[in-house]
Amino acid sequence: MKNVLVRNLSDEVHRAIRQRAATHGHSTADEIRAILTDAVQPDERIKLGSLLFAGISEENRLTDDERDEYFGRDRTPTEPVEFGR
Repeated sequence: MKNVLVRNLSDEVHRAIRQRAATHGHSTADEIRAILTDAVQPDERIKLGSLLFAGISEENRLTDDERDEYFGRDRTPTEPVEFGR
């Protein structure tokens, strides 16, 4: 575990953290750890692809056929490879 020293914290902020800690039944140090953890480790990781997809309205989304045409996917069935014996 690493230690962090925070200098020049205002009395107002320190008081607010102490009050918040008391409300949650934590020590001040535990509350600061919880605040920092929540700030850098959200409950659900945001995935860029999902975020971008969510921003596209249903009528503006490509159909499967349009997507295949755009990305050049060939749906022709392939023949198995035969190796010489």
